Amino acid sequence: MRPGAAILIGGVIGLDRNLHHKPTGVRTLGLVALGSALAVLAVVHDRQADVSQVIHGVITGVGFIGAGVILHHATNGKVHGLTTAASIWVTAALGVLCGLAAWKLLVVAVAGVLFLLLVGGPIENWCQKALEIEEKADPPDSR
Repeated sequence: MRPGAAILIGGVIGLDRNLHHKPTGVRTLGLVALGSALAVLAVVHDRQADVSQVIHGVITGVGFIGAGVILHHATNGKVHGLTTAASIWVTAALGVLCGLAAWKLLVVAVAGVLFLLLVGGPIENWCQKALEIEEKADPPDSR
């Protein structure tokens, strides 16, 4: 059940990224979540294993995968891929929760992630437009 939940959750987040034409998708994030869950499951029942060290290794290691999707354009100074990188990282954390069978926390976290991915962009766009209108209405002081 735990690996299946990880694949499902990673796949759902990956579907959002795929629908937004981002460099990760269902397979990538499904695999990230599954790998994270399997790493935890490999040691969670071993009394001599330090589960926290495994979790630390997963979260740190997956951060390097996320770094690979971040692009900085030298010409205009804009950075792209941060949301996708964060999606990879949080998907690994969700996989860890699946491995630990922390179902209540997992449900809350998945709801939060999906809310941010689905509603966060439109909220950002609305705020940017509102700030642009405000800046045009109130020109800065010229000193």
